[in-house]
Amino acid sequence: MTLTPSRYNPRNRNRSLTFWIQWLVGIAAALLLLIGLTLAKTTDFAPHYRVLAVLALLGSLPVYQLLRVYDRQTGYLTGSVRLLGGWLVLLAILAIAAFVTKTSELYSREVLLQWSLLGYGLQFAAFVPLHHLSRRYHERLRQERRAAIVGTGELALELAEKLSRNRQEPLQGLIQPNDEPVKDRPLYPVIGAVSQLRDLIAQHEIRRLYIALPAAEMAQVEGLYIDLLDASVDVVWIPDLASLVMLNHSVTEIEGLPAIHLNESPLTRYPTSALLKATLDRVAAALGIIAISPLLIGTAIAVKLSSPGPVLFRQPRHGMNGEIFQVLKFRSMKVHDDKEVKQAQRNDDRITAVGRFIRRTSIDELPQLFNVLKGDMSLVGPRPHAVAHNDYYSHKITAYMARHRIKPGITGLAQISGYRGETETLDKMQKRVELDLQYINNWSVWLDIKILLKTPFTLISKDIY
Repeated sequence: MTLTPSRYNPRNRNRSLTFWIQWLVGIAAALLLLIGLTLAKTTDFAPHYRVLAVLALLGSLPVYQLLRVYDRQTGYLTGSVRLLGGWLVLLAILAIAAFVTKTSELYSREVLLQWSLLGYGLQFAAFVPLHHLSRRYHERLRQERRAAIVGTGELALELAEKLSRNRQEPLQGLIQPNDEPVKDRPLYPVIGAVSQLRDLIAQHEIRRLYIALPAAEMAQVEGLYIDLLDASVDVVWIPDLASLVMLNHSVTEIEGLPAIHLNESPLTRYPTSALLKATLDRVAAALGIIAISPLLIGTAIAVKLSSPGPVLFRQPRHGMNGEIFQVLKFRSMKVHDDKEVKQAQRNDDRITAVGRFIRRTSIDELPQLFNVLKGDMSLVGPRPHAVAHNDYYSHKITAYMARHRIKPGITGLAQISGYRGETETLDKMQKRVELDLQYINNWSVWLDIKILLKTPFTLISKDIY
């Protein structure tokens, strides 16, 4: 089967258009405000203010895109918080640029303060009605896009559930792929057989047809595609890939050829995002080390006095792409033979009195800020396990080592979801791996921020020994 793919996806085009309109209106309002405030204060829009306006315009685009500020899938509250986050990040970048170039003294503090506060207000005022109009417009498009699914198997039922629950597309029903007796599907009615396909499309005014057939039925998929080339209906093929464990999968094209990415690290797919994550990690780690330095010093002294041995515990762990690094922790156990790696358990006699407290409060993990500063770890990511544990579980859990496609983190989605501490059963480790892969598949700067905000509420846990 030879396909000539379209050069663009109309849905992505609509999303891009939504972003561009809201971004242009919002940033234009902010820049006009800057001009007005400057003229009111100095009666002249001096060159350094023009440079500030240009930098704000150019800098806001990648920042707002990375933080998905104008994502139409979000609600008003989440959208306004993302807008605030994007605006604050942009202001921080501009402040750093002014500091580095030693031009901060050229600007009026009054103008900058008013612009910082009122600039967000104007963008928010533009965001609310535009976001409302965008959601209503796309909702109307969804209602007009009546859909049906060719197929009645498990893949078709899963797709029908997702369309009805998440996408809210008006699903007309399922279409039997052959002329066999129709099986009873009470939740999703079977409206006919594929032999009646053109009549069904006209009768139900179907505008989008999903083909959800097993991989063994590729000949029928090809036949349906060719038969419907002249029909006024969008045809979407859903490949039967349910048996594969996919990592950050996506569909693109390579020189006109469709490509399904089954296994791809998000930080190699989006190098700019990787750079932003690494920069934020190291800046935050440096600031964190400075802020909690009294706690670090006090804990080091307490550990040294608790039992003979070094203050820091070093252990080889797998990092990004399986590379070995030495993870740092405050020593919480008595010095012992560690030839056989054994997870800490309740009432473990190896743990010191100080060690029990710093483990329960996760203070023992704080030296990993230095691992982040060095670049071995990230603030957020899958927790690094001992090498021996990885060797053990990699043969028992499918796609276990896929969690090493990004840098390990001090905290992660699994940790804030209740999967901290000892994993004494295979099921617990399986769930932790599933959450790690879920984080990788859905990674974004905004997700990192949410995990960091939730982490303090999970630090004291009865499951940490």
